[in-house]
Amino acid sequence: MGWMKDETGLDRNAANYVPLSPLSFLRRAVQVFPGHEAVVYGPHRKTYAEYADRVTRLASALVKLGVKPGEVVATLLPNIPAQAEAHFGVPACGAVLNTINTRLEADTVAYILDHGEARVLLCDPQFLPMAAEAIERMEGAAPIVIEVADDHAGVHAHGHYMDYEALLETGDPDFEWIMPEDEWESIALNYTSGTTGRPKGVVYHHRGAYLNAMGQVISWRMTLYPKYLTIVPLFHCNGWCHTWMMPLVGGTLICCRDIAAKPIFDAIADEGATHFGGAPIVLNALINAPEAERRTFDHVVEVFTAGAPPAPATLAKIEPMGFNVTHVYGLTETYGPATECTWQGEWDGLLGDDRAAVKSRQGVAMPFMEPVQLWDDHNNPVPMDGKTQGEIVFRGNGVMKGYLKNPTATAEAFAGGYYHSGDIAVQHPNTYLQISDRAKDIIISGGENISSVEVEGVLMGHPDVLLCAVVAKPDDKWGEVPCAFVELKDGHDTDEAALIAYARERLAGFKTPKHVVFQELPKTSTGKIQKFQLRGIAKEL
Repeated sequence: MGWMKDETGLDRNAANYVPLSPLSFLRRAVQVFPGHEAVVYGPHRKTYAEYADRVTRLASALVKLGVKPGEVVATLLPNIPAQAEAHFGVPACGAVLNTINTRLEADTVAYILDHGEARVLLCDPQFLPMAAEAIERMEGAAPIVIEVADDHAGVHAHGHYMDYEALLETGDPDFEWIMPEDEWESIALNYTSGTTGRPKGVVYHHRGAYLNAMGQVISWRMTLYPKYLTIVPLFHCNGWCHTWMMPLVGGTLICCRDIAAKPIFDAIADEGATHFGGAPIVLNALINAPEAERRTFDHVVEVFTAGAPPAPATLAKIEPMGFNVTHVYGLTETYGPATECTWQGEWDGLLGDDRAAVKSRQGVAMPFMEPVQLWDDHNNPVPMDGKTQGEIVFRGNGVMKGYLKNPTATAEAFAGGYYHSGDIAVQHPNTYLQISDRAKDIIISGGENISSVEVEGVLMGHPDVLLCAVVAKPDDKWGEVPCAFVELKDGHDTDEAALIAYARERLAGFKTPKHVVFQELPKTSTGKIQKFQLRGIAKEL
């Protein structure tokens, strides 16, 4: 191998090195699958040629609005075609896409618009009142608002702002996409649920989005022409990168605005949906759907489920209905799913609880990640014995660039050369992970992350509350819901309904406690509240 020491003239050049970007998937799809259906939503049916044309016009129109490379374009949209188009059109003008969670309250949205310095906001009419309130609360320059009407769902434009279709009309169909010169350039900005205070802005690069999309094709055992149903909100880790993945395999993106059993069954039966991702609550909705909403279909639907592991009872009921469920796990900081419970042939004979026990594991690293490790408090790997707990740490191309304008938090997250998830797990001798606790006390309700600290902060503002702690209470429908334990001040009195109403005025609906228990809180000798005891009580409620 001695001659390899002399690499004179073997430098990267325009012929042999192109920065990786998921934009290339759509560019290729226009050539390979121009007449194939790319995006479907009721009467909206666009081929790859038409999809790319709309993306091109969007990119051009944004440039005409004054958006410059590296600036942020935000969205407040459900899973409708415009949200998919933004995934390509925003980076195609060199900008960074910030898909905002439509379930947040105005105060948090104002913070996100300020912190990301969004230049333009694409907004669904349903969320315009909340967006308007958020913009009023902003400290910096307000974004240009574009209204994205959804006439198919009966959500019509208010008429106060420029309409999305009118915006596309201003775009040049011959606009040259601005491809990244460096694959490390940012493609997306996603705000994660703040465990303490404000949410953090997680930044993705083109390279990570490309490799994540490429790797999940393998994880999901996909071949050409899948029909992907958008259940995971495209504001959650960019829909786990699946919208970027579809053109790679000539897939059809089936948009779904309202996540409920009937539209899901209809999409499977009428559109032939083959794949979707979603929290266990989605599986429960299908299992518990009334007969009138169910449809028959003759193909197996592949499901990625994340959040709390699916319960044995759920799996036992959903799989015979025609669904093959794979448990995946990840975080906003890992572009969505980063591990998968890859099925092994030796498990084929397992039934019932034994099968569910294996399927509920978080599994092994996806192809774009290095093998996942569990570390102790001193950054040393713990034994893979299925008993010793450690913190899950990640390394690989599917890890974020870092937190926007927060070098301290970024350095902490990457201590020791791995991303620290804050999630506690055990690792089995076959290397498969199984989460045992969430170190950050995050509550996962219907796939949404809720910071217990944020909810506690609100309740502590009530004049009668002395102390409170919020923990996850297991819930058949939502997976988990927030449950508050409250100590009242001496001589003060209030009730559960009043505290829930108080929280509801100050928090998004999904963050509001569903139960309030009045009792003295268990504490350590140093006065720290022992949440593990409260979790035990919440379980028994």
